[in-house]
Amino acid sequence: QVQLVESGGGLVQAGDSLRLSCAASGRTFSSYSMGWFRQAPGKEREFVAAISWSGGTTYSVPSVQGRFTTSRDNAKNTVYLQMNSLKPEDTAVYYCAATMSRYKSLRSRSSYDYWGQGTQVAVSS
Repeated sequence: QVQLVESGGGLVQAGDSLRLSCAASGRTFSSYSMGWFRQAPGKEREFVAAISWSGGTTYSVPSVQGRFTTSRDNAKNTVYLQMNSLKPEDTAVYYCAATMSRYKSLRSRSSYDYWGQGTQVAVSS
């Protein structure tokens, strides 16, 4: 069992930066690959970025490449999403998720076993 708690969301202006954190409980955090998803009002939850259990591989959608970076600190049981050059279209509730699978796609919601409660990010123009 893993419990995930996101933090770091808020209201910012376009062009600003935010860093989201996702703190995980348990002693096996380093065994989990981690993903970030977001859900805007009236839309499906969508993949944003992911990082493998080792931290050696990262993935992200084209719309955030060059602006968002995901990283992890296994000693702190925490994964981060650094978001720069934020745009109004980045407004959403952001969720982190965890999976122990080594073969499922980290871009798919169904690959993840545990989810956080989400943190709101609002970007004004």
